[in-house]
Amino acid sequence: MKNTSCRGQLEVTSRRDFLRTSSFGFGSLALGNLLQNEPLMGAVSRSLTNPLAPSPSHFPAKAKSVIFIFMQGGLSQVDSFDPKPALEKYHGQPLPPSFRTDLELAQIHPYESKLMASRRIFKRRGKSGIEISDLFENLAGHADDLAILRSCYHESFIHGPALTYLNTGTLLLGGPSMGSWVLYGLGSETDNLPSYIVMTDDVLRSSTSLFGTGFLPAIYQGTLINTEGKPFQNLSPPNQIGPQRQRALLDRVKGWNRNHLQSRPGDSRLEARIENYELAFRMQMAAPELIDLSQEPQHLKRTYGLEEEKTQKFGRMCLLARRMVERGVRFVQLYSDGWDAHGECDKNHLKNSGKADKPIAALLEDLKQRGMLESTLVVSVGEFGRTPVMQGKNGRDHNPFGFSAWMSGGGIQGGQAIGATDDFGFVAVDDKIHVNDLHACMLTLLGLDHRKLTYFSQGLEKRLSGVGEGGERGPDLARRLTGGSLAIPA
Repeated sequence: MKNTSCRGQLEVTSRRDFLRTSSFGFGSLALGNLLQNEPLMGAVSRSLTNPLAPSPSHFPAKAKSVIFIFMQGGLSQVDSFDPKPALEKYHGQPLPPSFRTDLELAQIHPYESKLMASRRIFKRRGKSGIEISDLFENLAGHADDLAILRSCYHESFIHGPALTYLNTGTLLLGGPSMGSWVLYGLGSETDNLPSYIVMTDDVLRSSTSLFGTGFLPAIYQGTLINTEGKPFQNLSPPNQIGPQRQRALLDRVKGWNRNHLQSRPGDSRLEARIENYELAFRMQMAAPELIDLSQEPQHLKRTYGLEEEKTQKFGRMCLLARRMVERGVRFVQLYSDGWDAHGECDKNHLKNSGKADKPIAALLEDLKQRGMLESTLVVSVGEFGRTPVMQGKNGRDHNPFGFSAWMSGGGIQGGQAIGATDDFGFVAVDDKIHVNDLHACMLTLLGLDHRKLTYFSQGLEKRLSGVGEGGERGPDLARRLTGGSLAIPA
């Protein structure tokens, strides 16, 4: 008896072999059928067959994919999305003594520092009149599609923990990344490409931990691709290996790995390796088409800035992000590095906005013209903001107490600003949005209940929005962003 027709199965050469290798499979079919009707058991039931199969959301939502634009280093809120006229009035003066004394915990001395006005020009934009600075002159043209969150905050003043917080929902290393949680909850809509793709225009300060799976199964790991040269390496097999021979080789390797897996039940890294070999085989057709920008019209390439040296790299990342989402990639993460402006903040931000502003605006316009913005949630934030007081020579230090983010698409009503910092832009004071609330809001916009998207690890049901009361303001924030149009269960 021999059976090699079922994808992902071992070669069976005897009845004894057949019973041994199928004994778990028969039980899993029954269990999978029982679990089908359970709320958000899709991540469990699909893991018995295809861990990346699409899974229904908890409730209907317009957003089905995410493009997450991360300003690594910390974008200054008072120079971009949070205008503070009081800074001009009190420029060069010490921070008033009545200010929060616990700001000294941020390793700065606010009373010994002088307030520094922004050199940027803020203007009212669009029909909504929302104020955005000239750092983002192109993005400002889409003001009526943006919802700006001016009262984000968290507890870490240091890059490493802050990056971990914004990307994984926890200060501790080892937590699953946001993209991994989304993929775990909703599955993939593509069989031929990675479902979670990461690109950066420079370095990643915390490396793979920012897009890792932590305690989730390894199959939900993000895939970092190159932004220069070939995005995907080794797409084409050697000339001497034809398709049939390659398929036979992969089947043999899969058989060895499956045998090895039987002695290591529950090893998600080995399971992911098996799936990745299969994905790599299928990508040989899909990936070259994805990265081939020759079919894009020339005017669109110009709009993304592909013909200008300063915008070329990030512009290509943004254009690829649109093409990825268009082809079913669930979560795309773009890192814009270099915003850590301890000295000459204005020069630093002008340089970095010069690289990113035009491509981001082009991305929003492209998504909107193709009718994709409603189903694509675009989010931009950094690991923290920057202080309104001067550091060094016209620089600004880290500030996690009050900073800005913006969202667009995914059912969001643009042209609104939510929350506020104090008169100087130091601390969030109105409608405060903790990082856990931000993550819970994003999950809600994707139709996921942040309280139910959990994974049992180390004796706890863990979640992206934290345990306990973490993220509880997220659903209300999502309601507000969508004008109450999102039917979120209580």
